[in-house]
Amino acid sequence: MYTEDELLPLSALQHLAYCPRQFALIHIEQIWAENRYTAEGNLMHAKADKGEPERRGNLVTARGLRLHSLTLGLSGIADVVEFHFSETVGCVLSGHSGRWQPYPVEYKRGRPKGKDCDKVQLCAQALCLEEMLGVAIEEGSLFYGKTRRRKLVRFDDGLRQRTLTLSAVLHRLWDEGRTPPGEYAEQCENCSLLSLCMPKLSGQGSVGAYLREVFGEPDEGEG
Repeated sequence: MYTEDELLPLSALQHLAYCPRQFALIHIEQIWAENRYTAEGNLMHAKADKGEPERRGNLVTARGLRLHSLTLGLSGIADVVEFHFSETVGCVLSGHSGRWQPYPVEYKRGRPKGKDCDKVQLCAQALCLEEMLGVAIEEGSLFYGKTRRRKLVRFDDGLRQRTLTLSAVLHRLWDEGRTPPGEYAEQCENCSLLSLCMPKLSGQGSVGAYLREVFGEPDEGEG
């Protein structure tokens, strides 16, 4: 268990899952740069986070809900959390009778990614809600601006374990204050930190090798 003083930004977990070097540059070295993609993303989040909770029939929608988990050591803000009326499961909402099942929805600017970074971020939100509200949450959704559709995410055992493991790695890297070496990939072209990161010029080995060091896993070929 972590203390309140040890809580790290939930968004940092998404950065770590996407690129360990990006996480370190932003959250350890405090380097940030805007580009068209980050600006569009910020605008989408601003719209999603606005507004008071509202009820429409059997649905209560909360925006910009603050989250935290002492188990994960994370805190942040959920874009949208829907609460669906239920006769049997869910939590109690002030001012509303019955029980309500939480359903987190995270808004993203582009399209679904090949990596699981967005799913990890959403799963971390669900784990925070479970801890805060004392309920089980089996699924949520990612809404992508390019497709204008929701993508269902099920919080199965594999995704939950992946989220827990990355949360532990996040705190370890934070405490060590180390920045992983760069490794160029196609995803780098859309990163606002490309000119500052210079992954093609780092010449200090791959991020994969760095993560093997962090996780204590042997390189290929080792016995």
